[in-house]
Amino acid sequence: MNPYWWYYGVMAARKMTFSIPEDIAGEFVRSVAARDRSRYIAEMLSRELKAQHDQLARACDIANADPDVLAIEREFDAISEDIPEAWNGAASR
Repeated sequence: MNPYWWYYGVMAARKMTFSIPEDIAGEFVRSVAARDRSRYIAEMLSRELKAQHDQLARACDIANADPDVLAIEREFDAISEDIPEAWNGAASR
């Protein structure tokens, strides 16, 4: 997703309601102009969601490179080759 979607106005917006602690809400209201609040929240959420996605992708890469994980995958692959697919040769209903 283009991180500047709100600038180009090409994506639909959805109103949402959140509850946040009073001290954070007060600081937010004092620090961010009313006209910039939606954009500010959207940017923060976009950055955080991307960071979480990137962290998960790195964790998957690390796990997939682990020799123990590769050995387990090979074992499962060998098992699945011995198990016939349930739909092969099944009578039609």
